[in-house]
Amino acid sequence: MPMTATVLTARALLLDMDGTLVNSDAVVERCWRRWAERHGLNGDEVMKVVHGRQGHASMAVLLPDRPMEQNHADNARMLAEETADLDGVIEVPGAAAFLASLDGLPHALVTSADVALSTARMTAAGLRLPELRITAESVGASKPDPEGFLKAAAELGVDPGDCIVFEDSGAGIAAGRAAGMRVVGVGPRAGLHHPDALVGDLTEVRVEALPEGTVRLHIG
Repeated sequence: MPMTATVLTARALLLDMDGTLVNSDAVVERCWRRWAERHGLNGDEVMKVVHGRQGHASMAVLLPDRPMEQNHADNARMLAEETADLDGVIEVPGAAAFLASLDGLPHALVTSADVALSTARMTAAGLRLPELRITAESVGASKPDPEGFLKAAAELGVDPGDCIVFEDSGAGIAAGRAAGMRVVGVGPRAGLHHPDALVGDLTEVRVEALPEGTVRLHIG
């Protein structure tokens, strides 16, 4: 039987990047598995942790006894490595059309990547960058902390309860929930964390702008 479509309304949409708009799994796997090997860690276990967080936050989970200044230095090297490696970086199906449908509507990119990496990946995937971007430089705490989503809502002038988050990772979904927002999960990783609605990719989302400034999402 076909699934019943879900309809949600909001005043702003807050969009994660990696795994949500951009499929960067190939480069993330390459870089983090190399890192795991250098530190004698199991690559499969490392990959369970790294999605959605800033690199230094992932390192703090994986190497809890290591000083944070080493994690920050290591993260800077990792960001440079990831920014230079764009092989296989493509849009999540439907992402370009989804972003185009948001023209003129309140929305923001909320990513754990920094400005250089987010710009490089969005460009490589052929996607336009939203006008408002909350990046690693914008916040003091990484997802699953809600700071990034709350900052985006504040800058858009929208109550957190009127925002819908699009996320693929456990850390990102937890951050959206902690911000008091509803979450649409994108892709198989998201399904493990019980978002409010779930899509395989962004071809399953249709955006309708309502006259009073709200956004209606048709999902499924």
